[in-house]
Amino acid sequence: MADELQLLEEAIEKIIAKAKEFNLDFYDMYFEICPADILYTFGAYGMPTRFSHWTFGKAYHKMKTQYDYNLSRIYEMVINSDPCYAFLLEGNSLVQNKMVVAHVLGHCDFFKNNARFKHTSRYMVESMANAAERIRGYEFKYGRERVESFLDSVISIQEHINPYQYIKEGNSKKTDKKHKNNCGGGCDSCGSHKHNYEDSPYEDLWSLDNKEGCGCGGKCKKEQQSYKKFPEQPEKDLLFFLMHYAKDLEDWQRDIISVIREEMLYFWPQMETKIMNEGWASYWHSRIMREIDLDEAEAIEFAKMHAGVIMPSKTSLNPYHLGLKIFEDIEKRWNEPSDEEKERFGRQGGEGRQKIFEVREMENDQSFLRNYLTKELVEELDLYVFRRVGYDWKITDKNWETVRDTLVNNLTNCGFPIIVVEDADFSKRGELYLKHCYEDLELDVFYLEKTLPYVYKLWGRQVHLETIIDNKPVLFTFNGEKSIKKFL
Repeated sequence: MADELQLLEEAIEKIIAKAKEFNLDFYDMYFEICPADILYTFGAYGMPTRFSHWTFGKAYHKMKTQYDYNLSRIYEMVINSDPCYAFLLEGNSLVQNKMVVAHVLGHCDFFKNNARFKHTSRYMVESMANAAERIRGYEFKYGRERVESFLDSVISIQEHINPYQYIKEGNSKKTDKKHKNNCGGGCDSCGSHKHNYEDSPYEDLWSLDNKEGCGCGGKCKKEQQSYKKFPEQPEKDLLFFLMHYAKDLEDWQRDIISVIREEMLYFWPQMETKIMNEGWASYWHSRIMREIDLDEAEAIEFAKMHAGVIMPSKTSLNPYHLGLKIFEDIEKRWNEPSDEEKERFGRQGGEGRQKIFEVREMENDQSFLRNYLTKELVEELDLYVFRRVGYDWKITDKNWETVRDTLVNNLTNCGFPIIVVEDADFSKRGELYLKHCYEDLELDVFYLEKTLPYVYKLWGRQVHLETIIDNKPVLFTFNGEKSIKKFL
């Protein structure tokens, strides 16, 4: 065992040196070998340190069962952090670990250099550990059942964030100072004062339940004239909105929403670059492994493992396979441009490696597929659109542009529906009116009706959701006791 660890340490040094020769740019790397129980726990939680919730236990049981029955296997887990931590599965052979190390270096280079990760925290391991400790404290103080029930509500809508909130936050620093004098800081007509909770475009929302608003009972003309729809523009970040403007939440509950939101903001870039990230890591592990010394048995074992990783599926997309093929195609086309490409785009040839590094830095999965999934690749990979027709799944289209556009559209908002806060004072009773941004894909009504009670629990008042069902506008309402469906 000691000899094998020594050989692995030496191999890691050589692989890191080779990766740097290829101009990969990554944080300092730390590797640790973990038993299957530990690695699958990390996989279920998404991180080595995180708060406890039953959904993570459910994910662990599923993944561990698949591992026990040899249906699937996690070879490694890598954390987007600085320094970068990677966990290797105990029981991997030396060659498997060599390939995994090379793969991990590709991921770390991607984390460090892709534009989507620019604003992610590199210290989330520590942040999640601190958050988990606070949540354990809330469980001790308020009861585990109450805290877990609240977590259920927040997790049910955790994907409804604004991943580009840093743009909005940058603009919010330029908030119009007129809010300072708008009833939150005192009403000039009646001289009454009300605490200014938030310096934001939605600060007046704090007075929704207090119809006096500034304290003058709504009698002063300034109060009547200053009333605005809340929010003034549809708000995509539902967690942010509830965290700041749900009136009945306690501080510990707002803290939990903040924790879930920050963690989702951390994971979002990984979700929107899955194909690119896995394709990039697969590209580099194959190149690096070809450059280091392998004997015949090791070369055969590596070839088998690599083939298993990038094996295409008949029923779903393998991101390792698709991402790798696109990167290889980009490199080939920029290295050996056709006469038409030379004339049209001014390509000189020999620019393939430079181009894939540029793509790695600038794109996400949607733009990656939109810009670089060609007709030739669609035909070579035998990609097609298939849908459920009646009781059967059938291929409905093989036109390459339709295939490309379908893939791109399915990746919008990482595949989650876009739902915005349309009105937080609907019917002038502080009710929450949500609207589904319908784009020819209906919501799952069963899931919708199960989720609205959770939103009601967070908001504290009646919740409405407008969507499209069978090409007709429909309003779903939860009033605290039952769901009501009404065609508009």
